Amino acid sequence: MVNFSRQLTNTRKKFALFGKASHSRGIDDSIWIEIEETLIAADVGVSVSLNIVEKLKLESKSNGAKSLLELTGILKEQLVETLSGYDRTLVNDGNPSVWLFVGTNGVGKTTSIGKLANSIHKDGHSVVLAAGDTFRAGATEQLGLWAKRAGSQIVKGAEGADPSSVIFDATEFANARGIPLVIADTAGRLHTKKNLMEELSKIQQVAGKGPGSVQEILLVIDSTTGQNGLTQAAQFAEAVDVTGVVLTKLDGSARGGIIFAIQDQLGIPVKLVGIGENLDDLVPFDAEAFVDALFETKA
Repeated sequence: MVNFSRQLTNTRKKFALFGKASHSRGIDDSIWIEIEETLIAADVGVSVSLNIVEKLKLESKSNGAKSLLELTGILKEQLVETLSGYDRTLVNDGNPSVWLFVGTNGVGKTTSIGKLANSIHKDGHSVVLAAGDTFRAGATEQLGLWAKRAGSQIVKGAEGADPSSVIFDATEFANARGIPLVIADTAGRLHTKKNLMEELSKIQQVAGKGPGSVQEILLVIDSTTGQNGLTQAAQFAEAVDVTGVVLTKLDGSARGGIIFAIQDQLGIPVKLVGIGENLDDLVPFDAEAFVDALFETKA
């Protein structure tokens, strides 16, 4: 189980209401408003927060809760349940399997790819990186540095080349060498630009026309953007078949509650989270560990 304690310091500050000093507090009418405000401040989202509080009222009554401490226990169980029921596994089934990374500019796609490739390499598996971001200056070089660090091979195209063709070539390269996985970078794009979003659809189609099979389309979201990230997710999900979310910069954000909104409103599981700058700081999302860290109190 991942320990999110240190990385969620900023988000946890929003949950100060549930600190040890308040555990003996009884339950009155004002507590519901405070819990609602706490959840909204952490970017859980207004509608999700309202639903959580209404359900919490019912469950606390049926459980006979008398104090904030008892209420906190019920809320934790409820939040874990909200995040449960999703398959967070990364599907690697193909010859090769293709994972596409998509998202807006500056959210950490290339860095996340490098960290994930490093993790796969450490587990003893080979991976090919496809430099599908052929438009951003230095993008291919950046991915090349990550490939070197992660002990992976990379397939590149000419500057300005069709990203679909680069990713297609990477699947043929991997297939010829018996490498089971291709992780593809794509250019950052504004979710409001229709032509760029349509290009993503083309990339998904072309990537699966050769020997490759697109198994994951991972949407990278910067957690510091809060509810804007939810808007991005909705737009990208319309353009391509998003299978999971990679939530970056969780260690520097006070808006980690966006995880609840993403999963509740879009039904897209958060599969990976970025919790720091180190090479090993991209980890599988663990709902129970995440919720525990939100409510952790210091002695």
